[in-house]
Amino acid sequence: MSTSALARTSRWVSRSKTLLHFQTKLILTSFSTDTGTADKDNDPGRPGPPPIRVLLTESAGRGVFATRRIGAGELIHTAKPVVAHPSLSKIHSVCYFCLRNLKATCQSQTQAVQFCNEECEEQSKAFYDIEKRANWSAYDDYCRAQGFKYPLLVKRLACMVISGFAAADSLDILQPATLSPLMISEMVEELGLLRSSFTKANITDEQIAFLTKTWYTSVLARIRINAFRVELAGELYQDLLALAAASVDCEAGVGNAVYMLPSFYNHDCDPNAHILWIQNAEARLKALRDVEEGEELRICYIDVSMGHDARQTLLSKGFGFQCNCLRCLSRD
Repeated sequence: MSTSALARTSRWVSRSKTLLHFQTKLILTSFSTDTGTADKDNDPGRPGPPPIRVLLTESAGRGVFATRRIGAGELIHTAKPVVAHPSLSKIHSVCYFCLRNLKATCQSQTQAVQFCNEECEEQSKAFYDIEKRANWSAYDDYCRAQGFKYPLLVKRLACMVISGFAAADSLDILQPATLSPLMISEMVEELGLLRSSFTKANITDEQIAFLTKTWYTSVLARIRINAFRVELAGELYQDLLALAAASVDCEAGVGNAVYMLPSFYNHDCDPNAHILWIQNAEARLKALRDVEEGEELRICYIDVSMGHDARQTLLSKGFGFQCNCLRCLSRD
């Protein structure tokens, strides 16, 4: 390699590391853990930052690594969703904001949506003041007929952008999926329905200027491989491995959500960590076994009990990669 090329490469690596360092600091400031060491000089009661950091891996992009030994069963950190939306089949049975199951006495098929408490109703103003102005029947019917769940998250994020509670580039930091021409053509139809719903609700062209084909496909490409299906465990849960299992079924779980830090966890078919939800969409990342300092933390994106060929097929079609973890290499 020439001296000039080496210099250019060195500058690129330096810029990449600087950007990753900035992104990591930005991400970690938004998360908490019940197990961190408190900053006793400033606030003895405040938990410290999670015992992790985001680094570049050799083959899987960014990854999450332990900064100290983490014991089996230890809570690594919690995370609130950037955007979440209930499954269409659960609209009347879960909180429209946090996805908490509503008590049977509170469920109503006549009310458009419901919230579990005043706090959730207040926080929902980030999107609901805009969302309730529009008629979403055509958009929702299209998603229901096609078995689509991710456009609902795009709709909610768009409402948050219009309301001024989120930036149009909120998800740009996340890795996007590779989209086929067929996927893009479907997105064009979805975009038309979305724009039409806003326009008919007297949302101005200036307010939805960001809502272009480029924006829509970019956001949906990121949501496709970074969204989690939210399954509520309730107060009691026994089988942690079963709770770690994920599914691509459209109407499974209470809804879907996108998170920042949890999206940086890479996949492994024999994971050392898992993500679970107890009562609402706030995610909890816990260690499944002892994790040593410097070890990468990985979760399983799919059902851990599936066989080798089924796992490979699902990961390839759903997430766009071939898994080369130790379990897959042994064809277990």
